[in-house]
Amino acid sequence: MASGSKRSEYFDNAKFILIFLVVFGHVISPLKEYNKVLYTLYTFIYLFHMPAFIMISGYFAKNFRKKGYLIKTFKKILIPYFIFQFIYSIFYYVIGKESTLHFDIMEPHWSLWFLLSMFFWNVFLYLFSKLGWTGFFVAVGMGIAVGYVNEIGSFLSLSRTFVFFPYFFIGYMLKGNQLKKLVRNRFSLPIGLVIIVSTIIYFAIGFPDSAIPWLLGDTSYAGMGGEQLHDGALRAVQYLATLIVTFGFLTLIPSSKLKLTKIGERTLYVYLFHGFIIKPIQTVLPEESLDLVSGNYLILIMFSFIICTILGSYLVKKYTKPIVEPKLRLGSGGS
Repeated sequence: MASGSKRSEYFDNAKFILIFLVVFGHVISPLKEYNKVLYTLYTFIYLFHMPAFIMISGYFAKNFRKKGYLIKTFKKILIPYFIFQFIYSIFYYVIGKESTLHFDIMEPHWSLWFLLSMFFWNVFLYLFSKLGWTGFFVAVGMGIAVGYVNEIGSFLSLSRTFVFFPYFFIGYMLKGNQLKKLVRNRFSLPIGLVIIVSTIIYFAIGFPDSAIPWLLGDTSYAGMGGEQLHDGALRAVQYLATLIVTFGFLTLIPSSKLKLTKIGERTLYVYLFHGFIIKPIQTVLPEESLDLVSGNYLILIMFSFIICTILGSYLVKKYTKPIVEPKLRLGSGGS
């Protein structure tokens, strides 16, 4: 991670693995209730995969003070959000997931919350960056406190915006040499392996069903089954556990260039388009077949992998770039 290329290869490798986990998590989501192994994998993945993605995004937001950065962020994040919110509205109606055709930019469809929250996180940096590491603890406090707001939810992705912002901010605060010392010292790999293995074992043995909404971060404590005074402490523990497991994950990432490294540069394409493959299949798949499908681990893994490699290919980027990365002239310094 010392040089620009090495750092890019390391993070591209991490992003490829994370986007695979995103796709795999969505593939097995309706199947997890039928299979204990998939349930364990699902809960383990959801503990850290989006926080890790968000942390890496924050790491690359260090240039936010440059002229035109906000306009560039609007073009790269919000414009695709508006486009795909419109497309998904039509898509959900066509496949029968929605009974009426309606467009609402305030309630993000499915995975589009990430784009909306990403824009807000970048805006938050203008204030929180002035606080230094104190800003991280303020962000954690906000993420804990927002859970007590009963009305918080998916509207403008507000719940996830506040709950996941600490991961974005800690990524922003980490410098390259600090991250290298964390994940590349001689003790990191064995410690990381112990963390990952022990977490999977714990999730396999005793992760409660009622805790799944905590991993999603999309609603208040009351919305997750009843508000308790100690819920804030539980979220604080979740923050700590997620950061520890994210560290464990990052120690396992290779820094060398691999055949799939290039797809790590195109994760946005996989993220935005994989729903168009997964959702129709989930819609037409008979419920009685879910139990049978859930036991075919290799097929589920290969299906997820194929989605990632196809949607992360050069050809998909070439022909869909106009709607994923539209060229717009907004402002004087944002090109």
